Amino acid sequence: MSDPQRNGLGTAGFVLGLLGLVFSFIPVVGVVAWPLVVVGLGLGLFGLVRVVRGQADNKGVAIAGIVLSAIGLAVCVAWVALLGGASSDAENALDDLQAQAEKGSVLVYEVTGDAPEATVSYSALGDGRTDEEVVGTFPWTKEFTLMGTARGGTLDVTTGVDGGTVTCEVTVDGVARKTATASGPNAVASCSGF
Repeated sequence: MSDPQRNGLGTAGFVLGLLGLVFSFIPVVGVVAWPLVVVGLGLGLFGLVRVVRGQADNKGVAIAGIVLSAIGLAVCVAWVALLGGASSDAENALDDLQAQAEKGSVLVYEVTGDAPEATVSYSALGDGRTDEEVVGTFPWTKEFTLMGTARGGTLDVTTGVDGGTVTCEVTVDGVARKTATASGPNAVASCSGF
């Protein structure tokens, strides 16, 4: 009487390879796939060795377990590469933001126009404190270097009783952020809230 065939290793390799392959496509649950496909690959290989030695007769099941486990392992490696690249991109973006914050921003207020007189009220930090200047000739310009991102400042220009036209403009690092024009007596051009 011959020994009964022992097909358990090849069958276990197939089952673990199949489960690992299914789980490997699910991003968070895919962590479970790693041990399943590695163990499935090992059991499938041992099952194939048993078939070659004549100790088992489930060659197809053992080979299927090896193939499924190898595909599942490839999917797991692809997820690691993809997530590693995304993590690297996010880290680089944060480094760029930090470098920008450390470098600071150049904030420029400019007023142009033909009004005989205007009152310029401005604040660079948005902290509620404003400076005021009466201007009789244009252009009028103020430049500030601020640490971090420039926002929340105010720039309001009011024409005098003789009217005329005034235009205010706010630029941050050379990019125009806000522009406004006003005409007539006591007209207000507001470039606040950029």
